[in-house]
Amino acid sequence: MSLREKLKILVVDDMAVSRGLLTQALDQLNIRNYDYVSNGQEAMQYLSRTPVHLVISDYNMPEMDGLGLLRAIRSSAATSKTGFIMVTGSEDARVIQQGAQLGMNNFLKKPFTAANLRECIEKVFGRL
Repeated sequence: MSLREKLKILVVDDMAVSRGLLTQALDQLNIRNYDYVSNGQEAMQYLSRTPVHLVISDYNMPEMDGLGLLRAIRSSAATSKTGFIMVTGSEDARVIQQGAQLGMNNFLKKPFTAANLRECIEKVFGRL
């Protein structure tokens, strides 16, 4: 079984269009084992029931932004080793610096392509 068949991913984004772009890119990469939620709090509830290998999260979300979600994931023993990629359109380098300090594995700049997403995931997990 290939890595792309084994990899379980949770997409977290409050915007349906953005979630759709991410899941469409995953489909183009033949990654089918994914689910999605619309905010960080839902993500933590999901992760408490269903372990995943990778969280791909938007940065800018209400209630709990991507950095807050990353902080929560890293502070829980059950999820602390989960891969984390943050998707951001922010030009603020401090967001990426904070993410790196919190243990973010990689980040993806908006706008992105399926090839950008593949490269981003492969830097975390190796060749798909």
